[in-house]
Amino acid sequence: MKRSSCEHFLHQPSGCRALYTMALLVLGTGYLFAMIQTYHVHAGRDGKPGLSQTDLRFAYSGSQEDTRLEAALKGSMSGMIRSEDAVVMVDWVRSGAKEDKFEEKVVPLLQAHCASCHGEESQIRIANPHIPNLGTYQDVMKMVQLDTGADVFTLVRVSHIHLFGMTFIFFIMGSIFLHVQMKVQWLKCLIIIFPFAAIMVDIFSWYITKLFQPFSWVVYISGILMALCFAIQWFTSMYQLWFYKLPPELMETET
Repeated sequence: MKRSSCEHFLHQPSGCRALYTMALLVLGTGYLFAMIQTYHVHAGRDGKPGLSQTDLRFAYSGSQEDTRLEAALKGSMSGMIRSEDAVVMVDWVRSGAKEDKFEEKVVPLLQAHCASCHGEESQIRIANPHIPNLGTYQDVMKMVQLDTGADVFTLVRVSHIHLFGMTFIFFIMGSIFLHVQMKVQWLKCLIIIFPFAAIMVDIFSWYITKLFQPFSWVVYISGILMALCFAIQWFTSMYQLWFYKLPPELMETET
């Protein structure tokens, strides 16, 4: 009899089920850490707790009000420096970022909180040239410019990493999810296909948001829907791998 779907997990060798389980566990853990990293990097850019559409707008098109240094202190670097020290640095910037006050107010804070990654001799910065150098007044002044968000070449670098990486992840997830028993086959296909479309929409939305800020809503929504599809595939697959019982009529069909 012609099968309407891939062979269910329960009709596969225990080795296959063990392989699928471990792949799900590793990918699920990796996706969770990726969500934590995304939250850490982008949340709070608007000065409010949580990850909002405004945070993503600031990330890709800039705040258009703060300098790059202020934006970093509010966002990705907020956990690296005490709030009272961040206030001192922001006050220095807003009072004109004068060189005569730099040595007195800013240098001690940079040495205490930033030198390990952003110092002139930092091995971390040398290994990763994308980390800005904050070793001198002239270097810091490059950060005291209007925040315009991520530059195009940074987006290109991150885009190809995401496109390759997320494609592999959802190809593996979809290959496992194919063995799930669902009555509505078109819904199953949609859950498999949608993350790939969401990846493309998400990536291209970064660039559009730089030109049209309200488009950050598309970045926000596509990310949520992508994570939702991942969760559906993960939990459904894991449940049917070990706890699901096929209806008698399907057991007979697939035997």
